[in-house]
Amino acid sequence: MTLPVFDGHNDMLTCTDHAGFVEGRPDGHIDLPRMRAGGMRGGLFAIFCHSPRVRVRALQRADGVREFEMPPELPHRSAAAFAAVAAGRLFALEREGALVVGRAVEDLDRARAGDGPPVAVLHLEGAEPIDEGLESLDFWYAAGLRSLGPVWSRHNRFGHGVPFVYPSSPDTGPGLTDAGVRLLRRSAELGVMVDLAHLNEAGFWDAARLDLGPLVVSHGCVHALSAASRNLTDAQIDAIGASGGLVGIAYAIYFLRSDFGEDPATTPVSLIAQHARYVADRIGVEHVALGSDFDGTTVPSELADVCGLPRVLEALRDVGFSQAEIEAIAWGNWRRVLGVWWR
Repeated sequence: MTLPVFDGHNDMLTCTDHAGFVEGRPDGHIDLPRMRAGGMRGGLFAIFCHSPRVRVRALQRADGVREFEMPPELPHRSAAAFAAVAAGRLFALEREGALVVGRAVEDLDRARAGDGPPVAVLHLEGAEPIDEGLESLDFWYAAGLRSLGPVWSRHNRFGHGVPFVYPSSPDTGPGLTDAGVRLLRRSAELGVMVDLAHLNEAGFWDAARLDLGPLVVSHGCVHALSAASRNLTDAQIDAIGASGGLVGIAYAIYFLRSDFGEDPATTPVSLIAQHARYVADRIGVEHVALGSDFDGTTVPSELADVCGLPRVLEALRDVGFSQAEIEAIAWGNWRRVLGVWWR
């Protein structure tokens, strides 16, 4: 029997139309038939708002550092319109019985038990769809929003995202704005989990000082193993553990490899397990989870897509995790942390 997996991040809502998700598609990482085959019974389904007509370009600096040019801030009006369409796609899937939008931990439990369709937790990857006065946040919560990242890697009125640079520290500039602090506090009051993925180091510590709940990075890796700006330092990992939070290990090859190589064919799935092992050895297995970034990144070729999730679980076994620990990484740790935030 395939072990049920709850995945901490995917971009299916941004990348896939209704028919492609339900019936299957020839490209990408996630659709309903492949979720069934791979054992993915739930996850955080992100809405990421693209910057129109702007591409993220890779720049090779003279000092050998590889840096990606980030797009400018996305206007609230266009982000709100884009996000409404993407959310509507999710609610249509729920109405037709393909997914259940996760609004309470009981939804997670039913999905894990195989009682009904998979559970999709609605997540905003970057809070550009939220107005600065936060009036629309209550609307999004009523609609089903249960997880929110204040920024993607570009800056916005809530804070400064960490740009994609390697090798680089995540300490890349200022952190949360005053509006960002208000956003995080109101999110916690409502019961919307705050996701610190894509925040730079200053923003991470700004959020940690607020002490709103367990610190969560839905999709990231270990800076000590791969010195990319998006990865977590040991101090950040320690703070996550002390808060009762978790790290969802990402499958992005750029964050897994110490050499920042870009060839998925030469990036083994075992690297995912090595990053998980590092976090577990440092702060405990109860703070380790999975956060693939399916449909939002390049993953190892031997993993390929969501059908390859059993290979990830086998890699975890190969680095010494017990069956009970793998079950916690695959589902239980996400269930615990979401249960705290959704109090």
